[in-house]
Amino acid sequence: MFETLKNKLTNNFEAAEAHCDAPCGVYDPASARIAAEAALSMTKKILDLKLADNADTKAKVNFHNTLTRYILVKEEQAQVAKDELLILWTDYFKPAHLEKYPDLHDTFWKAAKLCSAVKVEVSLEHAQELMEAIKAIHGMFWGSKDKDVAWYTAS
Repeated sequence: MFETLKNKLTNNFEAAEAHCDAPCGVYDPASARIAAEAALSMTKKILDLKLADNADTKAKVNFHNTLTRYILVKEEQAQVAKDELLILWTDYFKPAHLEKYPDLHDTFWKAAKLCSAVKVEVSLEHAQELMEAIKAIHGMFWGSKDKDVAWYTAS
């Protein structure tokens, strides 16, 4: 009886694919770009932050508070970028895309590794490399849809 009910229910639905395990079908590498760009911005702010005078307790506390906030945002946004990239890689791209983009897996794997590096380091070089990797993914994604969508950044 259960099998009959299950077959009736499942035969009435079409298969759907989407980034959020729901049938919205909305994918775009822009969310990864925005998160990576925020992580890059925080990296720059951390590197530009001036160390407080040790004798000035208020300035020292403000410095540590600001540094902590910048680090928190950098790490959160690098993780968001990683999550968004992994969704594109595992849910959007299909084996057929490998014909057009044979380096697709390597590109995504390296981008995910860069997200991790941006999280645990304060490296302007890695943050910029992540932006370049996402730019390449942007090209693959829109190319897979035969659309020419210009790359841009918000900053």
